[in-house]
Amino acid sequence: MSRDPLGLVSADPGPGFSFTFDGEPVPALPGQSIAAALWACGRQSWRRTRRTGRPRGVFCGMGVCFDCLVVVDGRPNVRACLAPAEPGLRVDGQEGTGHAELPR
Repeated sequence: MSRDPLGLVSADPGPGFSFTFDGEPVPALPGQSIAAALWACGRQSWRRTRRTGRPRGVFCGMGVCFDCLVVVDGRPNVRACLAPAEPGLRVDGQEGTGHAELPR
């Protein structure tokens, strides 16, 4: 019996693609969230808290908390666990609330 999840369900997710995170390519599959793709390539944190600078990544994985916030194509405060990974996205780690770079 195959222990490969794709073999178990006979899934064919389609061809992979990549997006960038902090300027580096990240491989992804259709249907993956940004958080899932980052986690799959070994990244466990991609945001720092505003007061103490502590690292954060996926906590709840379903959009309830705000630990997984990233900047997507210049837009801050995107929950990586809910945002679909798409070819060519520019994703960056976020510092604090993500409002420091926004025009006032």
